[in-house]
Parts: sequence; structure tokens; C-alpha cells
Amino acid sequence: MAKHPVPKKRTSRSSRDARRSHHALSAPTLVECPECKTKKPPHRVCPDCGMYAGKQVIDA
Repeated sequence: MAKHPVPKKRTSRSSRDARRSHHALSAPTLVECPECKTKKPPHRVCPDCGMYAGKQVIDA
């Protein structure tokens, strides 16, 4: 019968929390569309007006 690996010592609270220090979520970055002034992700076509880099890209 195969033995499963088991930790020899209990992980301390500080080690456990230090490992989880990168798990926090951050709010998405939003910029104002220069055409219609709504919030949109940077470097994306505006979903409201369809503009990107001063050009009409999609019909919205």
C-alpha cells in the first residue's frame, strides 16, 4: 500500500499568511473614453460608442 506525503510540522500562521499575500484581488483599471466619456478598460474598443484610437471600429 502506498504512503501519502504528510507534512512533518504544522505550518505557522505567519508562513501560511505570507504565502497568501499575493491572493488579494485588485479593482480593474478603467479609463474614460475620449469620445463618449464612459469608463472602459484601456487599449480596448469602447463598448458604448465603438471608437478606438479616434476611429469608428464597430457599429454600436
